[in-house]
Amino acid sequence: MPDKLKPIPLVFWRSATGREPVREWLNELPRDDQRTVGRDLAKVQFGWPIGLPLCRPLSRGLWEVRSSLASKREARVLFGFHDGVLVALHAFIKKTRTTPDDDMALARQRLKEVTS
Repeated sequence: MPDKLKPIPLVFWRSATGREPVREWLNELPRDDQRTVGRDLAKVQFGWPIGLPLCRPLSRGLWEVRSSLASKREARVLFGFHDGVLVALHAFIKKTRTTPDDDMALARQRLKEVTS
């Protein structure tokens, strides 16, 4: 009998004041959108390594989970790894073709905080 699948642990980046912006963003989404993003994160946790169309590398240790929402919007959760843990760093609704530089910079800064 094979061992049960072991997911990669997932944590949300936490600020010095204790806020978890990704969790807060998720909680503000409509329930169906929350389920979609949550399901996609679970697929990454249980199926790593996983590629397109669900997950793709960005650069310098950053990855994105790509969720197509029922509302015809695209959600992105940017994450990285630290000590075998998947860290959700930043999340947003994508409005342009490319990932905005500000979003990338914020996720990179948070990843740097986690890994240093």
